[in-house]
Amino acid sequence: MMAQFMAIKDRHPGYLLFYRMGDFYELFFEDAVAAANALQITLTKRGHHKGDDIPMCGVPVKAYESYLPKLVDKGFKVALCEQMEDPAEAKKRGSKAVVKRDVVRLFTAGTITEDTLLDSRQNNYLAAVTQTRNDIGVAWLDISTGAFYTQACSPAVLPAVLARLNPGELLISDKLLQTPDHFETFNDFKSILTPQPGTRFDSANATKRLEKLYGVKTLESFASFSRVEISAAGALVDYVELTQKGKLPRLEVPRQMAQGASMEIDAATRRNLELTITLSGQRKGSLLEVIDRTVSGAGARLLAGWLSSPLTNVDDIDTRLDGVQFFAEDLAAREDIRAALKKCPDMERALSRITLGRGGPRDLAGIRDGLTASFELREKLLPLTPPPILEQCATDLGNHGELVDKLRRALSEDLPLLARDGDFIATGYAPELDELRSLRSESKRLISNLQARYAEMVDIPTLKVKHNNVLGYFVEVTAKQSEKMPTDGVFIHRQTMKNVIRYTTVELSELEGKISSAGDRALALETRLFEELIGDVMARADEIARAANALARLDVLAALAQIAVERDFNRPVLSGGYEFDIKGGRHPVVEAALIAANESAFVANDCDLSEQQRLWLITGPNMAGKSTFLRQNALITIMAQMGGFVPADQAHIGVVDRLFSRVGAADDLARGRSTFMVEMVEAAAILNQSSDRSLVILDEIGRGTATFDGLSIAWAVVEHLHELNKCRSLFATHYHELTALTSKLSHLSCHSMRVKEWKGEVIFLHEVGAGAADRSYGIHVARLAGLPKAVIKRAEQVLETLEQGEQSSAVTKLADDLPLFAALANEPDPIVVESGPSEVETALDDIQPDDMSPREALEALYKLKDLRGA
Repeated sequence: MMAQFMAIKDRHPGYLLFYRMGDFYELFFEDAVAAANALQITLTKRGHHKGDDIPMCGVPVKAYESYLPKLVDKGFKVALCEQMEDPAEAKKRGSKAVVKRDVVRLFTAGTITEDTLLDSRQNNYLAAVTQTRNDIGVAWLDISTGAFYTQACSPAVLPAVLARLNPGELLISDKLLQTPDHFETFNDFKSILTPQPGTRFDSANATKRLEKLYGVKTLESFASFSRVEISAAGALVDYVELTQKGKLPRLEVPRQMAQGASMEIDAATRRNLELTITLSGQRKGSLLEVIDRTVSGAGARLLAGWLSSPLTNVDDIDTRLDGVQFFAEDLAAREDIRAALKKCPDMERALSRITLGRGGPRDLAGIRDGLTASFELREKLLPLTPPPILEQCATDLGNHGELVDKLRRALSEDLPLLARDGDFIATGYAPELDELRSLRSESKRLISNLQARYAEMVDIPTLKVKHNNVLGYFVEVTAKQSEKMPTDGVFIHRQTMKNVIRYTTVELSELEGKISSAGDRALALETRLFEELIGDVMARADEIARAANALARLDVLAALAQIAVERDFNRPVLSGGYEFDIKGGRHPVVEAALIAANESAFVANDCDLSEQQRLWLITGPNMAGKSTFLRQNALITIMAQMGGFVPADQAHIGVVDRLFSRVGAADDLARGRSTFMVEMVEAAAILNQSSDRSLVILDEIGRGTATFDGLSIAWAVVEHLHELNKCRSLFATHYHELTALTSKLSHLSCHSMRVKEWKGEVIFLHEVGAGAADRSYGIHVARLAGLPKAVIKRAEQVLETLEQGEQSSAVTKLADDLPLFAALANEPDPIVVESGPSEVETALDDIQPDDMSPREALEALYKLKDLRGA
């Protein structure tokens, strides 16, 4: 057995081998050690190898799916090794014959299909990257839905493409992995990398593989794929076939995403803007979580896809906006559509499992119920004269009445998960099956009657007729009662246990044969009927997939309309120019947080980056809202180009090709980078890659180094953005000296966050106005943060000295004043330590809340306030 295990293990290097032994999947050697640690299960041992104990652990066959997510999440790959024959067959070959076993499935992060292992609201992409000279080919698919895409891009754009996809697993050739130019890119994805031999990326073989898959003689009818795209797509199909052990799910014809068809957003910008997850890695608090009003898993996945990949074609964006506007204006239609969508199961994933041969009766029911809802939605849409995008949805929903009727008649109400469990075909669908079931049920009734007759015959009321997989049916009595059992040969002894004795009879054996035969024949017939139903679904797989996709589109459009109505979002105007004019813009996530906390309304602001002022220099204090203002304009742009309404009174945006945001920074210790180094790397990417159609959001460039160094870098960056990149930009800074650039740079405009000083306090108005701030109010923010009063007072003195004189001489004078707090030596200590209880503490000690009336409690509270004021 161990020899067999090792032979199978050698054929699947890099995988944990789940080796089937009866009712358990066992793991041995280093697999057992790794799995026991990852799953927190007991590590045992069994047998010896080269004089050492063999480590072993295992999980029950019936529960293995509950363990797989933990292993996959931790980066493990699992090979599922099944018994390929009945152990009884192995025994026929000899007492020491080993049961035939083989791997029937490979589980990897990018190739799982089970609902229990997947997030229903998120795509799980398997991606592949290949390179030929300076051309990069990327392909990605979701095996659980059949979605399949390709894209050609330059090496500089690759990080943004991968950040957009956020794949669960990434295939690259071992040669590409060793290319120095890509070390930084692939380092961000090292936990999901699966290196493959370079031969799997051969474009000629890939072409043949794809042509065979789709039954065509040329791929040109699908799109003008580049050689690198075909290479990456072929590698994906090859890997899926490998992991599924020769089975392939239904895969849509690969759709080519043209370079520039979507707004490119690099990983740093996605992270800074918290589009789909927050900086802490949570979905809650992200833009996606705030705007998601979808009611189906497929709709949620599509919404995430739209948000991650905003469009750049104005006509395509307007087509989506027409659909959102239709639902926003028609409350009744929106509510009807959303109510019907709530009843839709996840047809996409059910269809994928069916085409892979892993579907069960519940998947068939999912197809039935989804197609039923499709018909209802089609009937609701057609009379409403909807816009083209909804007309197309209605067309794609199709008419599946014949299939739905057959599935409705065939499937019972209470369905098992697996077909092998039986009893899922409805009564009346197949008369032959009904007869077999009747015989099986009648036999069970006969067993019950036989038990009663035997109990009466031997006068043992506790006698039972039982069944197990070893003995079959048998008569069981307690050891004490066995003396009453007759010895006339009717009851034949079978087994003696500690507390019970077991017998059989000729009559019971004959009845068992009838029951077994009826049950086996019934299950075999049900299995055949199940395969027929699967065939019917497979024959209409493409039409079902179109209907499923239409349901998802309807869900997203209705959901975007729902959030627009709830939160007073408005339709943006998109154009092919360079406009960027937002009136009354708001940050959707911050506004949602304020609403949830029942706090004051969000302060809306305008932003006009028209040609004469395409670069805004924004000054003002911390906590006044600069970062929020910067982010909200980026988010409004993304929401507009994804095809949704935006949190603004008006928005006119010339399509943005690439969005860059450098707001906030942290150390990257894994790469040995300081905060300032991270900041410079991100700034370099922006200056090297942004074009006049890009939108750039920069916050506090140069703050991580010495004042003069930082000011010099910020100054040069502003000039470069203005003169060379010529992109629409928002540049927030505390270097007020940069405002002097307005006299030199014709397209630069100064703006500031407004504040109000009142009785020695600073009030942040969160408003953006024209002009520059005269100071940053940093000491005020420090006071709010709770710095000691002595530090605040000393900081104020230092600031006053620095502001009054030449900076270098002022610093010298300050140094002469050391020790630092010498100037405060005569000031009273702000921290007073009392030797006994204060008046307030004494008064509190005298209060007995349980003995007070409400009026007395109120008077006591006023007294405490008076004492505290004194």
